[in-house]
Amino acid sequence: MANGAERECELVVMFSDEELKEMSGVKRGLDYIEVMCGCTSHRYGDAVGRLRVFQNGDLEITCECTPGCQEDKLTPAAFEKHSGRETARKWKNNIWVIVNGEKVPLFKTVLLKYYNQVSKNANGSHRSHNGRVSHRDEFVRCTRCNKERRFRLRTKEECRIHHDALADVNWKCPDLSYDEITCDDDEERGSRRVYRGCTRSPTCKGCTSCVCFGCEICRFSDCSCQTCIDFTRNAKT
Repeated sequence: MANGAERECELVVMFSDEELKEMSGVKRGLDYIEVMCGCTSHRYGDAVGRLRVFQNGDLEITCECTPGCQEDKLTPAAFEKHSGRETARKWKNNIWVIVNGEKVPLFKTVLLKYYNQVSKNANGSHRSHNGRVSHRDEFVRCTRCNKERRFRLRTKEECRIHHDALADVNWKCPDLSYDEITCDDDEERGSRRVYRGCTRSPTCKGCTSCVCFGCEICRFSDCSCQTCIDFTRNAKT
C-alpha cells in the first residue's frame, strides 16, 4: 500500500488532474504520462500516435498511423517527418493533442513543461564565457552518397537527432529531419566546414569551450549506448 501511495503521489506531482482535464487518451505511468497525439499532412491526412512525456524531459511517440506501423520510440521531430508533414522542423506547432474535442498544438499545453525545464537547465549548465551553449556543429557521413552533412547541436532535440544518426550504421541524407536535403545536394565546401560554432574561435578544431563530454542536453536516459549509460550512472553517483 505504501508503494502504491508513493506512486500515486509522484503522478500527481508530475501533472495534476486539472492540467490534464479534457485531454484525450490519458494514461499514467510511474515516471510518465501518455496521451493521444497526431500530426496532420495536407497530402496524407492525420497520422496518430501515443505520446509519452517523461519526468526527465524525454518525449517519445509510438506511431499508430496504420495498423501495421512498426515505428515506436520516435522523437517528436522524427514523428513529424514520418507523418509526411510538409512544413517540418516545427514539431511543437505541428504535433497536436486532443483537448475538449479540439486539436491543440503541443506548445499550447502543459505537456512540454518537463522538456522545457530540462532544456533550460542543460543550456545553463554547459555554456561558454559569453553565455552561449557550447556544443559545436558535427558532421555525419551519408552511407549512400559518401557526403558529410552538418548537424547543429544547440538544443536537446538537435543533439538527439545527431546522436541517433551516429548510432544508425545505414544513415542517409534524407534521414536528416530538420533539413530537406538529398544525396544530389552538394557537400558543404571545405572553406565553410571549418566554421563549427565555437564561441572562442570561429575556426577552432576543438577545445574546452566547444567540445562537450556529456551533459543533460546531449545524453539520453532511454538510450542503451555505452556513452549514455556511463553518463547516467555518473549522474546518479
